Amino acid sequence: MHFILNEINSVANHFLAELRDAQIQQDSMRFRKNMERLGEIFAYEISKGFKYVDTEFETSLGTAMIPIMKEQPVLATILRAGLPLHRGLLNYFDKADSAFISAYRKTSKSHHFTIEIEYVSSPSLNDKILIIADPMIATGESMVLCCKELIQQYRIKELHIVGVIASKLGLEHIKANLPQARLWIGAIDEELTTRSYIVPGLGDAGDLAFGIKE
Repeated sequence: MHFILNEINSVANHFLAELRDAQIQQDSMRFRKNMERLGEIFAYEISKGFKYVDTEFETSLGTAMIPIMKEQPVLATILRAGLPLHRGLLNYFDKADSAFISAYRKTSKSHHFTIEIEYVSSPSLNDKILIIADPMIATGESMVLCCKELIQQYRIKELHIVGVIASKLGLEHIKANLPQARLWIGAIDEELTTRSYIVPGLGDAGDLAFGIKE
């Protein structure tokens, strides 16, 4: 199952446009805010598929019966680029626990790369709904590797993957290796460069959010 945000016209397209705009990208605070806004929109869309239980609340004039989520998900992100997107999800799932994964591309002189996971910091995910976010899904290799690392350690009940921009190839790689995952994507781009960067994409999300790394 997958959901593509920009297939339906909404204000989310404005946030996606600003994330891609090379001039607006120079304002790192606005870049982070637009990532956060999209995280909130994804949280709202994902929440529609959760189970709810009718709960009674006391008001100043009586009682109201309101359906409330039966359980909170656990929110995971891949450092560092995923932090603003994670913040948006956390704004809406504000009682959720969080998990953090440090993963990076280890590039050889020939520009080939492997994905290295440095550490995982997570609460128990046994019988939990997991939402894992990474703004850019290029080859899909890092997302697959991180998810498989968590799946090896825990009995995850539901797996949701959130990405702002994904390549077509990256999505196919995730579907082939994580068929149980539900995908929530902002937009799909067709191309990857020879160094596996998404075209037109938006650039390096981590650098745009937090500054150029050495």
